[in-house]
Amino acid sequence: MMILTNREEQLLEEIYKWEESLQSVEATEMELLYEEWLEKGLNLIPTSVRETYLHKIDEGLFQLTALIQGTEMQTQATKRIIETARVFKEDITDLSEMNFLQVDQLSYICEQQMAKLRLYALSQGALSGTGQSLLVGIDIPAVLCMNIQAVQQAAMSYGYHIQTPSELMLTLKVFHAATLPRHLQAEGWHQLKGELSQEFDPYFYEGVDQIVDKTWLQKIVVQIGKTLAIFAAKRKVYNRLPIVSMMVGGGMNYRMAKQVTDYAKRFYQYRYLLDKKNESH
Repeated sequence: MMILTNREEQLLEEIYKWEESLQSVEATEMELLYEEWLEKGLNLIPTSVRETYLHKIDEGLFQLTALIQGTEMQTQATKRIIETARVFKEDITDLSEMNFLQVDQLSYICEQQMAKLRLYALSQGALSGTGQSLLVGIDIPAVLCMNIQAVQQAAMSYGYHIQTPSELMLTLKVFHAATLPRHLQAEGWHQLKGELSQEFDPYFYEGVDQIVDKTWLQKIVVQIGKTLAIFAAKRKVYNRLPIVSMMVGGGMNYRMAKQVTDYAKRFYQYRYLLDKKNESH
């Protein structure tokens, strides 16, 4: 077992306190009513049909995750991470060497990536708020892509390669937990910690591969609601610049990105510290 530095122990304590703050979040009355309404709506759909579509969404998300991982944007992100790491240690050439850096240096690199993605999310939301059909139509896919990218880049910032099926599935589970309603994120965190407690083959994922459930669909419903609101606002403002809907679109996308990036950063900080603590001399 390796001994953590004082700063690493301090950061681990911060993560434990953050975890406690998640556990203290309770659903508001409005959230409970919304969940009840959503549950009733989904129960109107035959179980076999509902499960089939949930499974298809699962498959689609995993394929999207794999697709994003292979994009030029993600390749460039890897290069940026390594180039920034060289500012602190000039001979770093691969993500696997990131563990030579101090944890605050890794957190700085991660935060740089997260800040860019939050800005992209804000810009995308504001553009969709203009009401242009194409921009509104791609808003939900764009939001999914940006937030999945955020999780993947958080993983890379702490030295984890994401090319293997197991690592890709883990990033998708982090994304899922991060996008749950706030009062359910503690349970998502608990499940992620369970993932880390298991030894798994990086090239063959043996855990539970179901990601999407009825609860997670709340986020999609909210995004659809935002889209409908933007179209409604467009009809009212005609040719004027729809400032209010741009602010709403940008604000909602930014809040979601902030929630995902903060959660992903905490998870990979925790994983990095846990792995370091469990390392043999």
